[in-house]
Amino acid sequence: VTPILSVEDCILFGVYKVMELHEKDATGDDIYPPLWNLAPENLLNFLVKDNKIIINAWNYQERLGLYKSLLNSSAKYFTAFGYQNFGNILWGLPLQHGWQFRTGRLADPSNKTSCGYENGDLLCISVRSWWSCMNYYLAIIPFLGAVEAGLFGQLQYEIEILPPEERTTDFCYSVADCRSRIPNLMNAWKAYFEVTKSPATFSSFRLDDALCLMWRAHVASIAYALPKFHNSLKYLSDPEANFGEDWANAVDFIAATHFSTDLLTTNNFQVFLPQRMLVVGDAVPFISDFSPQQNRVLLSLSALYKANKITGMNPTYKCLYSIDIINLFSLSIPFFIQTQIFYIK
Repeated sequence: VTPILSVEDCILFGVYKVMELHEKDATGDDIYPPLWNLAPENLLNFLVKDNKIIINAWNYQERLGLYKSLLNSSAKYFTAFGYQNFGNILWGLPLQHGWQFRTGRLADPSNKTSCGYENGDLLCISVRSWWSCMNYYLAIIPFLGAVEAGLFGQLQYEIEILPPEERTTDFCYSVADCRSRIPNLMNAWKAYFEVTKSPATFSSFRLDDALCLMWRAHVASIAYALPKFHNSLKYLSDPEANFGEDWANAVDFIAATHFSTDLLTTNNFQVFLPQRMLVVGDAVPFISDFSPQQNRVLLSLSALYKANKITGMNPTYKCLYSIDIINLFSLSIPFFIQTQIFYIK
């Protein structure tokens, strides 16, 4: 007998099957992140002072504006993949950021400040939030990588990112600063933007090539940030902390499939993520105010993390399985959770 699917393959396949069977009709205004229309459209919409563009990365609207600038500046490279820039694979980043904001994951989890709360500074992003610190490396670093790659052309002003009030040494704040401190990570994001904007590849742009580079940089960002902010998990409830680690772990497997992070696909995906932070007493898959699909996806992510930890596997292979194998099965997630291996006899 020859094994063709590991337990990780089976669980992740189950997640995709649920998403496939219960696709969200994402055609309304809610497909955009919260406050999208209010976010800065381009770099000159940020504060310009002393010949510098000053960006407060600890304000939700301004961090969202970085994503908006990236999408607007790269739109011309994705015209072949959908109207209104819907096919741009950078949509996954602001949509994930928007989900974090909407569900309260960017607020101060220690409750020692009013940062991120409706009765305080709603747009504040807390440096004590594990989610917000992880997201920094999926927002500011991609942005600075794009600046270095020339996505915005020749800028007449220097870019300066404002530091948080705490943990200032955990972050970098300019192209030069980040280049000196995290060169490999900067290289990964720069490589993505150089390929997408290269005149040599413009006429023969291959979406899968771009997805490969984008996910490679995405995984590198998480791999770098995860140990750095592990201590921040202490501010979260055990269920929420476990979910955070499960989600970070799952990215490796999602990346291996070259999952397309365009606007509509990402929206269809995110409907299965928790609509609030998990609290003490939440027991997957029996959370009463979560849909059956949300409970199943959470259970699958947990099982994937445990299987990955037990086996010591952390795959970087290009694709977990071909689309032909996916089409052969129409089984539900509970079966995949119980299954350890498929065999061809």
